[in-house]
Amino acid sequence: MPIAISTQNLARIYKSYEKPEGIKASIQGFWNRKYNEKIALAATNLEIEAGQIVGLVGANGAGKTTLLKILSGLIHPSSGDATVLGYRPWERKNDFLRKMSVLLGQKNQLWWDIAPLDSFALLTEIYDLDKLSTQKRVAELSEMLDCTSVLKTQLRRLSLGERMKMEIIGALLHQPQILFLDEPTIGLDIVAQTKIRQFLAEYVRTQGPTVILTSHYMDDITKLADRLLLISKGNMVYDGTVPGFIAKSDEKQKLTFTLGQALSSELRLSENITLSAGAQSHSLQVTKNELSKILAQVTALPNVHDLKIEEADFEEIIHTFLEKESRVLSPGDHL
Repeated sequence: MPIAISTQNLARIYKSYEKPEGIKASIQGFWNRKYNEKIALAATNLEIEAGQIVGLVGANGAGKTTLLKILSGLIHPSSGDATVLGYRPWERKNDFLRKMSVLLGQKNQLWWDIAPLDSFALLTEIYDLDKLSTQKRVAELSEMLDCTSVLKTQLRRLSLGERMKMEIIGALLHQPQILFLDEPTIGLDIVAQTKIRQFLAEYVRTQGPTVILTSHYMDDITKLADRLLLISKGNMVYDGTVPGFIAKSDEKQKLTFTLGQALSSELRLSENITLSAGAQSHSLQVTKNELSKILAQVTALPNVHDLKIEEADFEEIIHTFLEKESRVLSPGDHL
């Protein structure tokens, strides 16, 4: 597959003035200013194939949105280079803008006080699209999203889930080859999340755009993404698949079983794991490294049944990772 997105040492550093307290110190600051530098995105090298769906995950302030904004041309990098479909995004060439779309889940991109149909008509003129074909496309997309009934209602009068559906239609109106989705299901109820997730899966399957998706809902990542990128403090710390990330994690597996007869005395299986006396049902948290050894000891016990091994859940693993990352971020690091 051809490469749709490529970055070479792409980085973004924000520089902010450290204002001292007091009038005198503030005046002195005109001649002797102190600045703080925040690395929003460290030197990043990526290659993303056309048609690939990439899930971008990280804690608040990790650099996810910064990367999307650079790749969509909304901000310039501090250093490095990038090409998206052969264009430098920050040059904002019309041909590039016609081939990509960015959807920010916390930002309204349609016009607030008019109906979505009117917004779509304006976008038709902005992108110089064929009116009849675009009207047909709006009808098809709204049917897929089950939101035809609200197309003529003012955007501000719609529920959050309905507004997001309208935003998605607007983002897809010109049939972009590259789609940047930043938290598209944030704040939505489970029904709206599921509907939008199903729609995106079907749309990508049939239309084949290249997608970079950020989300704090792990179902979005596991059910949509072919590839997982994990970003921490501006650095890419993992690039692979969801199963690969789970396999590399140190998250413990759950081992449960029942004995036909309760133990008369406690039984020590390892330094950290002991079976309690008088109990028949047992639930153990076991690391991958010690699983085989513990399992051999358990199966050697008399009359063992209902033995189950539960794999680590991706959502639990990623949330553990995000919690660790959040603890090392200092106040003011959220970008």
